[in-house]
Amino acid sequence: MTTKLKEAPSTIRHAKGFDIVNKNGTKKLLIKSAYQNSKEIYSYRILNKDKQGDSNEFLDQEILVPIDRIVVTSTTHIPMIELLNKETSIVGFPNSKYISSKKTRHLIDAGNITEIGKESSLNTEILLDLNPELVVGFGVSSADQTLTLIKNAGINVIYNGDWLEETPLGRAEWIKFFGVLFNKEKQADSIFNVIEANYLAVKKKALNSTKSSTVLSGAIMSKDIWNLPAGQSFEAQFLKDANVNYLWEDSKGKGSLSLSFESVLNKGATADFWISPGYFTSKKQLLESNNLYTEFKAFQKNNIYTPTNKKGATGGVIYYELATTRPDLVLKDIVKITHPNLFPNYTFTFFTKMLE
Repeated sequence: MTTKLKEAPSTIRHAKGFDIVNKNGTKKLLIKSAYQNSKEIYSYRILNKDKQGDSNEFLDQEILVPIDRIVVTSTTHIPMIELLNKETSIVGFPNSKYISSKKTRHLIDAGNITEIGKESSLNTEILLDLNPELVVGFGVSSADQTLTLIKNAGINVIYNGDWLEETPLGRAEWIKFFGVLFNKEKQADSIFNVIEANYLAVKKKALNSTKSSTVLSGAIMSKDIWNLPAGQSFEAQFLKDANVNYLWEDSKGKGSLSLSFESVLNKGATADFWISPGYFTSKKQLLESNNLYTEFKAFQKNNIYTPTNKKGATGGVIYYELATTRPDLVLKDIVKITHPNLFPNYTFTFFTKMLE
């Protein structure tokens, strides 16, 4: 008589790049989008350190949890780990000057988190000396030589593909990935549920209001090409959920559009708001780049909003670190910009009106 395998339903509702599977007492963490255009699914068997099971016959790797010594490689990982109260488990990080969080900066200043080079070229010698239990990397292809070298040295490596998710809530749900690693799944689920509920409440309030504002985004970043979010991108999803008329909302693509200045001016000259004008932090910078920006109504009316002016103590932009984890606050910022009467007492978390 054979026993029918019982598989618990997945708790992942929005993210497409990973899953947590429980089957007959065996827990697996599946990474389905390790890097762009990845076709391979990476499978990890999760074992409690105090309850190690039988041998692993069919999975890539085993990960013993909870992880006590971890190396992470993106600032987007920091807020999720902090929300789980596990920042003291971080032993190494590349380009740590970009970390804005005061809690983790304190650990860096105290010498508890070691600098391990740059994301693209990790110092493997220093990293191996740290003897982490796990390295959480993000890659652009399977041919990442640094991560391969670390694997060959016997240290577990796992990819985090939060940046590949196509929706704001999909990105935020990767806190459950860290919940598995730190054996704090219930806490991760509870935190995400609050973020999700907050996001949906803001969205509902915005959708019940009048859709009137028109929005322009992006800027010229190189060679007279204007980059702005495509209509199916996660940035465009924020604008859709904020109930505004994003002028390129019907365009195809999940990344960015590369357009000529003339085509953007023709369509966006009269836009009410200009949200996220690339890396520019002031109107002066915009004019130094191209004085034709004055042709836009949003420039003339001082209705340009940027998330790049709020920074941590060492210059890291808070938005780039925290926005992935807190899309509810990003959406609330955008709604505050475009429907100011809906949240009159709310203070911006990320965005500021662009300075002169």
